[in-house]
Amino acid sequence: MKESASDPTADIAREYLERETKDKQVLALLLEKFLGKKDRILVQKTEMGGTEAYVGSVSLEWFAGRVHFASGLPLLQKKYNPETDNVEIDADSIDEIQQRPLDWSRQAALVQYLAARKNHKFPPVLVVINQLWVDNLKAAEWDGEGIALKSTTDFTPLDKDGKVGLLNVSEEDVTIYALDGQHRLMGVQGLIELLKTGKLQRYKKDKTADDSVITINELTNQYQLDPADLQSLPKERIGIEFICAVAAGETRTEARRRVRSIFVHVNLMAAPLTKGQLAQLNEDDGFSIVARKIAVTHPLLEQQQNRNPRVNWNSATVATNSTVLTTLQALQDMSERYLGQKFPHWKPSDKGLIPMRPEDEELEQGIREFKQLFDYLASLPSYKLLEDENTPALRRFSFEKEGGEGNMLFRPVGQVALSQAIGILVFKKGFSLADIFKKLRKFDQQGGFSGMEYPQSLWYGILYDPNKKRVQVVGRDLAAKLLIYILGGIQDQMERAELRKALANSRTIENKTIGFDGKFVEPKQVGLPLVL
Repeated sequence: MKESASDPTADIAREYLERETKDKQVLALLLEKFLGKKDRILVQKTEMGGTEAYVGSVSLEWFAGRVHFASGLPLLQKKYNPETDNVEIDADSIDEIQQRPLDWSRQAALVQYLAARKNHKFPPVLVVINQLWVDNLKAAEWDGEGIALKSTTDFTPLDKDGKVGLLNVSEEDVTIYALDGQHRLMGVQGLIELLKTGKLQRYKKDKTADDSVITINELTNQYQLDPADLQSLPKERIGIEFICAVAAGETRTEARRRVRSIFVHVNLMAAPLTKGQLAQLNEDDGFSIVARKIAVTHPLLEQQQNRNPRVNWNSATVATNSTVLTTLQALQDMSERYLGQKFPHWKPSDKGLIPMRPEDEELEQGIREFKQLFDYLASLPSYKLLEDENTPALRRFSFEKEGGEGNMLFRPVGQVALSQAIGILVFKKGFSLADIFKKLRKFDQQGGFSGMEYPQSLWYGILYDPNKKRVQVVGRDLAAKLLIYILGGIQDQMERAELRKALANSRTIENKTIGFDGKFVEPKQVGLPLVL
Protein backbone atom coordinates (compact mmCIF):
# COMPACT_ATOMS: atom_id res chain seq x y z
CA MET A 1 0.00 0.00 0.00
CA LYS A 2 1.48 3.42 -1.08
CA GLU A 3 1.95 6.22 1.41
CA SER A 4 -0.42 9.09 0.80
CA ALA A 5 1.18 12.14 -0.81
CA SER A 6 1.86 15.08 1.51
CA ASP A 7 -0.44 18.11 1.37
CA PRO A 8 1.44 20.96 -0.41
CA THR A 9 -0.60 23.60 1.41
CA ALA A 10 0.24 22.13 4.82
CA ASP A 11 3.94 21.97 3.89
CA ILE A 12 3.96 25.64 2.88
CA ALA A 13 2.19 26.66 6.09
CA ARG A 14 4.63 24.64 8.19
CA GLU A 15 7.64 26.18 6.43
CA TYR A 16 6.22 29.66 6.92
CA LEU A 17 5.68 29.09 10.64
CA GLU A 18 9.18 27.64 11.03
CA ARG A 19 10.69 30.61 9.20
CA GLU A 20 8.67 33.04 11.35
CA THR A 21 9.87 31.30 14.51
CA LYS A 22 13.50 31.51 13.33
CA ASP A 23 13.07 35.19 12.48
CA LYS A 24 11.77 35.87 15.99
CA GLN A 25 14.71 33.99 17.49
CA VAL A 26 17.17 35.97 15.38
CA LEU A 27 15.45 39.22 16.34
CA ALA A 28 15.58 38.25 20.02
CA LEU A 29 19.31 37.52 19.75
CA LEU A 30 19.97 40.83 17.99
CA LEU A 31 17.95 42.79 20.54
CA GLU A 32 19.72 41.01 23.39
CA LYS A 33 23.05 41.93 21.81
CA PHE A 34 22.19 45.59 21.34
CA LEU A 35 20.17 46.07 24.52
CA GLY A 36 22.88 44.44 26.60
CA LYS A 37 24.83 47.66 26.26
CA LYS A 38 24.07 49.92 29.19
CA ASP A 39 24.76 53.05 27.16
CA ARG A 40 22.01 52.37 24.60
CA ILE A 41 18.21 52.53 24.94
CA LEU A 42 15.75 51.06 22.44
CA VAL A 43 13.50 53.88 21.26
CA GLN A 44 10.99 54.82 18.60
CA LYS A 45 11.58 58.03 16.71
CA THR A 46 8.69 60.50 16.52
CA GLU A 47 8.29 63.94 14.99
CA MET A 48 5.75 66.60 15.82
CA GLY A 49 5.79 70.30 15.06
CA GLY A 50 9.25 70.01 13.58
CA THR A 51 10.74 68.55 16.78
CA GLU A 52 12.23 65.07 16.65
CA ALA A 53 11.85 62.99 19.80
CA TYR A 54 12.72 59.46 20.90
CA VAL A 55 10.31 57.47 23.06
CA GLY A 56 11.36 54.57 25.27
CA SER A 57 11.33 53.39 28.86
CA VAL A 58 13.85 53.21 31.70
CA SER A 59 13.91 51.72 35.19
CA LEU A 60 13.06 53.99 38.12
CA GLU A 61 16.58 53.40 39.42
CA TRP A 62 18.11 54.61 36.13
CA PHE A 63 15.73 57.58 36.03
CA ALA A 64 16.67 58.67 39.55
CA GLY A 65 20.38 58.28 38.95
CA ARG A 66 20.83 59.61 35.43
CA VAL A 67 18.31 62.42 35.05
CA HIS A 68 18.95 65.86 36.58
CA PHE A 69 16.66 68.77 37.36
CA ALA A 70 16.32 71.21 34.46
CA SER A 71 17.55 74.05 36.64
CA GLY A 72 20.99 72.43 36.47
CA LEU A 73 21.35 73.04 32.75
CA PRO A 74 24.72 74.75 32.14
CA LEU A 75 23.11 77.80 30.59
CA LEU A 76 21.55 78.54 34.00
CA GLN A 77 24.55 77.73 36.15
CA LYS A 78 25.27 81.36 37.08
CA LYS A 79 21.94 81.61 38.89
CA TYR A 80 21.64 77.99 40.01
CA ASN A 81 21.20 77.37 43.75
CA PRO A 82 22.48 73.84 44.55
CA GLU A 83 20.82 73.97 47.99
CA THR A 84 17.29 74.06 46.55
CA ASP A 85 17.92 72.76 43.00
CA ASN A 86 16.16 75.91 41.82
CA VAL A 87 17.24 78.90 39.76
CA GLU A 88 17.35 82.20 41.60
CA ILE A 89 15.17 84.60 39.63
CA ASP A 90 16.50 88.08 38.99
CA ALA A 91 16.76 90.55 36.10
CA ASP A 92 19.56 88.53 34.52
CA SER A 93 18.01 85.07 34.74
CA ILE A 94 14.28 85.76 34.20
CA ASP A 95 14.55 85.42 30.42
CA GLU A 96 16.21 82.02 30.73
CA ILE A 97 13.94 80.44 33.32
CA GLN A 98 12.31 77.31 31.90
CA GLN A 99 10.83 75.73 35.01
CA ARG A 100 8.54 76.68 37.85
CA PRO A 101 10.29 76.42 41.26
CA LEU A 102 10.36 72.94 42.74
CA ASP A 103 8.06 72.37 45.71
CA TRP A 104 10.04 70.02 47.95
CA SER A 105 7.13 69.64 50.38
CA ARG A 106 5.57 67.35 47.74
CA GLN A 107 8.37 64.77 47.84
CA ALA A 108 7.08 62.87 50.88
CA ALA A 109 3.59 62.47 49.38
CA LEU A 110 5.02 61.25 46.06
CA VAL A 111 7.25 58.71 47.81
CA GLN A 112 4.34 57.47 49.90
CA TYR A 113 2.24 57.13 46.74
CA LEU A 114 4.87 55.01 44.98
CA ALA A 115 5.56 52.84 48.02
CA ALA A 116 2.08 52.33 49.45
CA ARG A 117 -0.24 52.46 46.44
CA LYS A 118 -0.40 49.11 44.67
CA ASN A 119 -1.75 50.58 41.42
CA HIS A 120 0.63 53.54 41.31
CA LYS A 121 1.39 55.07 37.91
CA PHE A 122 3.46 58.04 36.78
CA PRO A 123 2.92 59.40 33.26
CA PRO A 124 5.94 59.52 30.92
CA VAL A 125 8.51 62.25 31.46
CA LEU A 126 10.04 64.59 28.89
CA VAL A 127 13.81 65.02 29.10
CA VAL A 128 16.52 66.95 27.25
CA ILE A 129 19.79 65.41 26.13
CA ASN A 130 22.71 67.79 26.45
CA GLN A 131 26.40 67.42 25.56
CA LEU A 132 29.50 69.27 26.79
CA TRP A 133 30.16 70.98 23.47
CA VAL A 134 26.87 72.91 23.68
CA ASP A 135 28.34 75.47 26.06
CA ASN A 136 31.67 75.78 24.28
CA LEU A 137 31.07 77.94 21.21
CA LYS A 138 34.65 77.20 20.08
CA ALA A 139 33.94 73.45 19.92
CA ALA A 140 34.21 71.68 16.56
CA GLU A 141 30.47 71.00 16.62
CA TRP A 142 29.77 74.73 15.97
CA ASP A 143 30.60 76.37 12.65
CA GLY A 144 32.07 79.83 12.28
CA GLU A 145 28.64 81.48 12.49
CA GLY A 146 27.61 79.74 15.71
CA ILE A 147 25.35 77.16 14.02
CA ALA A 148 25.38 73.56 15.29
CA LEU A 149 26.75 71.02 12.84
CA LYS A 150 25.15 68.07 14.69
CA SER A 151 22.43 67.28 17.21
CA THR A 152 22.99 66.43 20.85
CA THR A 153 21.02 63.21 20.29
CA ASP A 154 22.93 60.25 18.80
CA PHE A 155 20.43 57.83 17.27
CA THR A 156 21.31 54.57 15.46
CA PRO A 157 18.36 53.26 13.38
CA LEU A 158 17.70 49.52 13.24
CA ASP A 159 15.09 49.56 10.45
CA LYS A 160 15.13 50.81 6.89
CA ASP A 161 12.78 53.72 7.63
CA GLY A 162 14.85 54.94 10.56
CA LYS A 163 11.90 54.85 12.98
CA VAL A 164 13.18 52.29 15.52
CA GLY A 165 16.69 52.22 16.89
CA LEU A 166 19.13 52.82 19.71
CA LEU A 167 19.73 56.12 21.47
CA ASN A 168 23.13 56.86 22.96
CA VAL A 169 22.81 57.70 26.67
CA SER A 170 26.43 57.08 27.63
CA GLU A 171 27.41 58.97 30.78
CA GLU A 172 30.67 59.95 29.09
CA ASP A 173 28.88 61.66 26.22
CA VAL A 174 25.59 63.09 27.47
CA THR A 175 23.83 64.63 30.45
CA ILE A 176 20.06 64.43 30.76
CA TYR A 177 17.67 66.95 32.31
CA ALA A 178 13.96 66.64 33.12
CA LEU A 179 12.00 69.22 31.16
CA ASP A 180 8.55 67.98 32.17
CA GLY A 181 8.39 65.68 35.19
CA GLN A 182 10.65 67.35 37.73
CA HIS A 183 8.38 66.49 40.67
CA ARG A 184 8.13 62.91 39.41
CA LEU A 185 11.93 62.84 39.40
CA MET A 186 11.93 64.27 42.92
CA GLY A 187 9.56 61.53 44.05
CA VAL A 188 11.54 58.69 42.47
CA GLN A 189 14.81 60.02 43.87
CA GLY A 190 13.21 60.14 47.31
CA LEU A 191 11.98 56.57 46.92
CA ILE A 192 15.45 55.30 46.00
CA GLU A 193 16.98 57.16 48.97
CA LEU A 194 14.33 55.72 51.31
CA LEU A 195 15.01 52.17 50.10
CA LYS A 196 18.79 52.58 50.34
CA THR A 197 19.00 54.31 53.72
CA GLY A 198 15.74 53.26 55.39
CA LYS A 199 14.61 56.84 55.92
CA LEU A 200 13.81 60.06 54.06
CA GLN A 201 14.00 63.61 55.37
CA ARG A 202 10.84 65.66 54.91
CA TYR A 203 11.28 69.13 53.44
CA LYS A 204 9.42 72.40 53.30
CA LYS A 205 8.76 74.02 49.92
CA ASP A 206 12.19 75.61 49.71
CA LYS A 207 13.99 72.39 50.73
CA THR A 208 14.66 73.42 54.27
CA ALA A 209 14.43 70.38 56.51
CA ASP A 210 11.14 69.70 58.26
CA ASP A 211 10.96 68.30 61.78
CA SER A 212 10.28 64.71 60.76
CA VAL A 213 11.42 61.85 58.56
CA ILE A 214 9.70 58.98 56.76
CA THR A 215 11.03 55.53 57.60
CA ILE A 216 10.54 52.22 55.84
CA ASN A 217 9.33 50.67 59.09
CA GLU A 218 6.60 53.30 59.44
CA LEU A 219 5.38 52.78 55.87
CA THR A 220 5.52 48.99 56.20
CA ASN A 221 3.52 48.99 59.44
CA GLN A 222 1.00 51.65 58.41
CA TYR A 223 0.15 50.17 55.01
CA GLN A 224 0.98 46.48 55.64
CA LEU A 225 3.60 46.45 52.88
CA ASP A 226 5.71 43.47 51.83
CA PRO A 227 9.43 44.41 52.16
CA ALA A 228 10.20 42.31 49.08
CA ASP A 229 7.71 44.33 47.02
CA LEU A 230 9.31 47.56 48.20
CA GLN A 231 12.78 46.41 47.16
CA SER A 232 11.49 45.53 43.68
CA LEU A 233 10.23 49.07 43.01
CA PRO A 234 13.51 50.41 41.54
CA LYS A 235 13.21 47.86 38.71
CA GLU A 236 9.82 49.19 37.62
CA ARG A 237 9.89 51.13 34.38
CA ILE A 238 8.66 54.58 33.48
CA GLY A 239 7.98 56.00 30.02
CA ILE A 240 10.49 58.58 28.84
CA GLU A 241 10.72 60.89 25.83
CA PHE A 242 14.04 62.41 24.78
CA ILE A 243 14.55 65.61 22.81
CA CYS A 244 17.82 67.31 21.91
CA ALA A 245 19.15 70.38 23.68
CA VAL A 246 20.51 71.56 20.34
CA ALA A 247 19.49 70.34 16.86
CA ALA A 248 21.72 70.49 13.79
CA GLY A 249 21.31 73.85 12.07
CA GLU A 250 20.36 75.76 15.26
CA THR A 251 22.21 78.51 17.04
CA ARG A 252 22.51 78.25 20.80
CA THR A 253 19.93 81.00 21.26
CA GLU A 254 17.47 79.31 18.89
CA ALA A 255 17.93 76.01 20.71
CA ARG A 256 17.29 77.56 24.12
CA ARG A 257 14.18 79.34 22.81
CA ARG A 258 12.84 76.08 21.30
CA VAL A 259 13.36 74.07 24.49
CA ARG A 260 11.79 76.78 26.63
CA SER A 261 8.82 77.01 24.25
CA ILE A 262 8.24 73.26 24.43
CA PHE A 263 8.14 73.42 28.21
CA VAL A 264 5.57 76.22 28.19
CA HIS A 265 3.39 74.38 25.66
CA VAL A 266 3.51 71.12 27.64
CA ASN A 267 2.32 72.90 30.77
CA LEU A 268 -0.35 74.95 29.00
CA MET A 269 -1.87 71.84 27.44
CA ALA A 270 -1.94 70.00 30.77
CA ALA A 271 -4.83 71.90 32.37
CA PRO A 272 -5.26 70.86 36.02
CA LEU A 273 -8.46 69.17 37.11
CA THR A 274 -10.94 71.31 38.99
CA LYS A 275 -11.84 70.31 42.56
CA GLY A 276 -15.20 69.14 41.27
CA GLN A 277 -13.57 66.96 38.61
CA LEU A 278 -11.23 65.47 41.20
CA ALA A 279 -14.22 64.64 43.39
CA GLN A 280 -15.85 62.95 40.38
CA LEU A 281 -12.84 60.75 39.65
CA ASN A 282 -11.29 60.05 43.05
CA GLU A 283 -11.51 56.34 43.88
CA ASP A 284 -9.23 56.49 46.93
CA ASP A 285 -10.86 59.17 49.08
CA GLY A 286 -13.73 57.65 51.06
CA PHE A 287 -15.47 61.00 51.49
CA SER A 288 -15.51 61.56 47.71
CA ILE A 289 -16.92 58.10 47.10
CA VAL A 290 -19.73 58.62 49.63
CA ALA A 291 -20.51 62.11 48.27
CA ARG A 292 -20.84 60.82 44.70
CA LYS A 293 -23.14 58.01 45.81
CA ILE A 294 -25.49 60.34 47.68
CA ALA A 295 -25.44 62.89 44.84
CA VAL A 296 -26.89 60.37 42.38
CA THR A 297 -29.19 58.35 44.65
CA HIS A 298 -30.74 60.61 47.29
CA PRO A 299 -34.16 62.06 46.35
CA LEU A 300 -33.13 65.55 47.44
CA LEU A 301 -30.21 65.57 44.97
CA GLU A 302 -30.68 62.92 42.30
CA GLN A 303 -31.53 63.83 38.72
CA GLN A 304 -35.26 63.54 38.11
CA GLN A 305 -37.46 64.22 35.15
CA ASN A 306 -39.32 67.52 35.07
CA ARG A 307 -36.96 69.30 37.47
CA ASN A 308 -33.65 71.11 37.09
CA PRO A 309 -30.41 69.39 38.17
CA ARG A 310 -29.61 70.01 41.81
CA VAL A 311 -25.86 69.31 41.75
CA ASN A 312 -23.14 71.27 39.95
CA TRP A 313 -20.60 68.57 39.08
CA ASN A 314 -17.65 70.76 38.11
CA SER A 315 -17.58 74.15 39.78
CA ALA A 316 -16.92 74.62 43.50
CA THR A 317 -19.31 77.59 43.68
CA VAL A 318 -22.98 78.25 42.95
CA ALA A 319 -23.85 81.32 40.89
CA THR A 320 -26.58 83.62 42.22
CA ASN A 321 -29.07 82.63 39.51
CA SER A 322 -28.09 78.97 39.28
CA THR A 323 -30.91 76.50 39.83
CA VAL A 324 -28.70 73.87 41.49
CA LEU A 325 -28.89 73.30 45.23
CA THR A 326 -25.23 72.48 45.82
CA THR A 327 -21.98 71.31 44.22
CA LEU A 328 -20.18 67.98 44.24
CA GLN A 329 -17.23 69.70 45.91
CA ALA A 330 -19.52 70.96 48.68
CA LEU A 331 -20.96 67.45 49.10
CA GLN A 332 -17.44 66.09 49.49
CA ASP A 333 -16.67 68.76 52.10
CA MET A 334 -19.94 67.94 53.89
CA SER A 335 -19.08 64.25 53.80
CA GLU A 336 -15.59 64.87 55.19
CA ARG A 337 -16.72 67.22 57.95
CA TYR A 338 -19.63 64.97 58.96
CA LEU A 339 -18.22 61.47 58.53
CA GLY A 340 -14.71 62.58 59.45
CA GLN A 341 -15.90 62.66 63.07
CA LYS A 342 -16.75 58.95 62.86
CA PHE A 343 -14.03 57.81 60.43
CA PRO A 344 -11.01 60.04 61.17
CA HIS A 345 -8.71 57.36 59.72
CA TRP A 346 -10.18 58.00 56.27
CA LYS A 347 -7.98 61.08 56.23
CA PRO A 348 -4.26 60.52 55.58
CA SER A 349 -2.12 60.65 58.72
CA ASP A 350 -0.04 63.50 57.29
CA LYS A 351 -1.16 66.48 55.25
CA GLY A 352 -0.22 66.05 51.60
CA LEU A 353 -0.32 62.26 51.66
CA ILE A 354 -2.80 60.32 49.56
CA PRO A 355 -5.70 58.68 51.43
CA MET A 356 -6.09 54.91 51.25
CA ARG A 357 -9.46 53.62 50.03
CA PRO A 358 -11.56 52.39 52.99
CA GLU A 359 -12.78 48.81 53.14
CA ASP A 360 -16.06 48.20 51.28
CA GLU A 361 -17.92 47.37 54.49
CA GLU A 362 -16.87 50.69 56.04
CA LEU A 363 -17.76 52.58 52.87
CA GLU A 364 -21.25 51.08 52.97
CA GLN A 365 -21.59 52.17 56.57
CA GLY A 366 -20.49 55.68 55.63
CA ILE A 367 -23.03 55.82 52.81
CA ARG A 368 -25.81 54.77 55.20
CA GLU A 369 -24.81 57.42 57.75
CA PHE A 370 -24.60 60.19 55.12
CA LYS A 371 -27.90 59.14 53.55
CA GLN A 372 -29.56 59.34 56.94
CA LEU A 373 -28.23 62.88 57.36
CA PHE A 374 -29.77 63.85 54.02
CA ASP A 375 -33.05 62.21 54.94
CA TYR A 376 -33.21 64.59 57.90
CA LEU A 377 -31.95 67.59 55.89
CA ALA A 378 -34.78 67.01 53.41
CA SER A 379 -37.23 67.43 56.30
CA LEU A 380 -36.18 71.05 56.93
CA PRO A 381 -38.89 73.56 55.94
CA SER A 382 -36.49 75.47 53.68
CA TYR A 383 -35.76 72.37 51.62
CA LYS A 384 -39.44 71.47 51.55
CA LEU A 385 -39.93 74.72 49.59
CA LEU A 386 -37.96 73.18 46.71
CA GLU A 387 -41.09 71.31 45.69
CA ASP A 388 -42.64 74.64 44.66
CA GLU A 389 -39.76 77.10 44.26
CA ASN A 390 -36.39 77.15 42.53
CA THR A 391 -33.20 77.79 44.43
CA PRO A 392 -32.31 81.29 43.10
CA ALA A 393 -35.17 82.98 44.95
CA LEU A 394 -34.17 81.23 48.16
CA ARG A 395 -30.45 81.94 47.71
CA ARG A 396 -30.38 85.58 46.53
CA PHE A 397 -30.04 88.45 48.96
CA SER A 398 -32.90 90.91 49.28
CA PHE A 399 -30.96 93.73 47.60
CA GLU A 400 -30.11 91.68 44.50
CA LYS A 401 -32.16 91.83 41.32
CA GLU A 402 -35.57 90.19 41.87
CA GLY A 403 -34.67 89.78 45.55
CA GLY A 404 -34.58 86.63 47.64
CA GLU A 405 -34.47 85.08 51.11
CA GLY A 406 -30.69 85.05 51.62
CA ASN A 407 -30.99 81.54 53.05
CA MET A 408 -27.67 79.99 54.15
CA LEU A 409 -28.98 76.48 53.45
CA PHE A 410 -28.76 77.29 49.75
CA ARG A 411 -25.11 78.30 49.94
CA PRO A 412 -22.37 75.61 49.94
CA VAL A 413 -20.57 77.30 52.85
CA GLY A 414 -23.72 77.11 54.98
CA GLN A 415 -24.35 73.49 54.04
CA VAL A 416 -20.79 72.53 55.01
CA ALA A 417 -20.93 74.41 58.33
CA LEU A 418 -24.21 72.70 59.25
CA SER A 419 -22.84 69.24 58.38
CA GLN A 420 -19.72 69.90 60.45
CA ALA A 421 -21.75 70.95 63.48
CA ILE A 422 -24.11 67.98 63.28
CA GLY A 423 -21.19 65.56 62.82
CA ILE A 424 -19.54 66.80 66.02
CA LEU A 425 -22.83 66.66 67.93
CA VAL A 426 -23.70 63.14 66.75
CA PHE A 427 -20.34 61.38 66.75
CA LYS A 428 -18.45 63.31 69.44
CA LYS A 429 -21.16 64.45 71.88
CA GLY A 430 -23.70 61.63 71.53
CA PHE A 431 -26.69 63.68 70.28
CA SER A 432 -29.34 61.98 68.16
CA LEU A 433 -30.27 63.20 64.69
CA ALA A 434 -33.94 63.11 65.66
CA ASP A 435 -33.42 65.54 68.57
CA ILE A 436 -31.12 67.80 66.54
CA PHE A 437 -33.55 68.18 63.65
CA LYS A 438 -36.55 68.65 65.90
CA LYS A 439 -34.79 71.85 67.05
CA LEU A 440 -33.50 72.78 63.58
CA ARG A 441 -36.95 72.53 62.00
CA LYS A 442 -38.30 74.99 64.59
CA PHE A 443 -35.27 77.27 64.08
CA ASP A 444 -35.83 77.15 60.31
CA GLN A 445 -39.56 77.91 60.64
CA GLN A 446 -38.67 81.01 62.66
CA GLY A 447 -36.37 82.21 59.83
CA GLY A 448 -33.13 81.32 61.57
CA PHE A 449 -31.36 80.38 58.35
CA SER A 450 -32.74 83.24 56.25
CA GLY A 451 -31.93 86.93 55.88
CA MET A 452 -28.17 86.60 56.33
CA GLU A 453 -27.72 90.18 55.09
CA TYR A 454 -29.64 91.68 58.03
CA PRO A 455 -27.99 92.52 61.39
CA GLN A 456 -30.75 90.55 63.13
CA SER A 457 -29.32 87.37 61.61
CA LEU A 458 -26.95 85.22 63.61
CA TRP A 459 -24.91 84.76 60.40
CA TYR A 460 -24.38 88.50 59.76
CA GLY A 461 -20.63 89.19 59.76
CA ILE A 462 -19.93 85.45 59.93
CA LEU A 463 -21.19 83.93 56.68
CA TYR A 464 -22.19 87.31 55.26
CA ASP A 465 -19.66 90.11 54.72
CA PRO A 466 -21.48 93.46 55.25
CA ASN A 467 -18.65 95.41 53.60
CA LYS A 468 -18.44 93.43 50.37
CA LYS A 469 -22.09 92.40 50.54
CA ARG A 470 -21.40 88.78 49.73
CA VAL A 471 -20.95 85.38 51.35
CA GLN A 472 -17.60 84.74 53.03
CA VAL A 473 -16.08 81.29 53.54
CA VAL A 474 -13.75 82.41 56.32
CA GLY A 475 -16.60 82.29 58.86
CA ARG A 476 -17.49 78.64 58.25
CA ASP A 477 -15.88 77.19 61.38
CA LEU A 478 -17.35 79.91 63.62
CA ALA A 479 -20.78 79.24 62.08
CA ALA A 480 -20.38 75.54 62.92
CA LYS A 481 -19.49 76.39 66.55
CA LEU A 482 -22.52 78.65 66.86
CA LEU A 483 -24.76 75.88 65.54
CA ILE A 484 -23.28 73.48 68.09
CA TYR A 485 -23.96 76.08 70.80
CA ILE A 486 -27.60 76.84 69.91
CA LEU A 487 -28.26 73.09 69.70
CA GLY A 488 -27.03 72.67 73.30
CA GLY A 489 -23.60 71.23 72.58
CA ILE A 490 -21.43 73.74 74.48
CA GLN A 491 -21.72 73.77 78.28
CA ASP A 492 -18.26 74.93 79.33
CA GLN A 493 -18.37 78.57 80.49
CA MET A 494 -14.88 79.41 79.20
CA GLU A 495 -15.76 77.99 75.79
CA ARG A 496 -18.97 80.04 75.77
CA ALA A 497 -17.06 83.20 76.68
CA GLU A 498 -14.59 82.65 73.83
CA LEU A 499 -17.49 82.03 71.43
CA ARG A 500 -19.23 85.26 72.49
CA LYS A 501 -16.01 87.20 71.95
CA ALA A 502 -15.55 85.66 68.48
CA LEU A 503 -19.16 86.53 67.63
CA ALA A 504 -18.64 90.17 68.69
CA ASN A 505 -15.39 90.38 66.68
CA SER A 506 -17.14 89.09 63.57
CA ARG A 507 -19.72 91.86 63.88
CA THR A 508 -17.06 94.55 64.35
CA ILE A 509 -16.33 96.48 61.17
CA GLU A 510 -13.82 99.34 61.13
CA ASN A 511 -13.81 99.38 64.94
CA LYS A 512 -17.59 99.63 65.10
CA THR A 513 -19.59 96.73 66.50
CA ILE A 514 -23.10 96.14 65.14
CA GLY A 515 -25.66 94.70 67.54
CA PHE A 516 -28.55 92.45 66.60
CA ASP A 517 -30.82 95.50 66.45
CA GLY A 518 -28.62 97.07 63.76
CA LYS A 519 -27.26 99.79 66.08
CA PHE A 520 -23.64 100.38 67.08
CA VAL A 521 -22.83 98.90 70.48
CA GLU A 522 -19.84 98.06 72.65
CA PRO A 523 -18.37 94.61 71.75
CA LYS A 524 -19.20 93.27 75.24
CA GLN A 525 -22.86 94.12 74.65
CA VAL A 526 -23.09 91.48 71.91
CA GLY A 527 -24.44 88.40 73.62
CA LEU A 528 -24.90 84.82 72.56
CA PRO A 529 -28.34 83.80 71.23
CA LEU A 530 -30.68 81.59 73.20
CA VAL A 531 -30.11 77.85 73.14
CA LEU A 532 -32.84 76.09 71.18
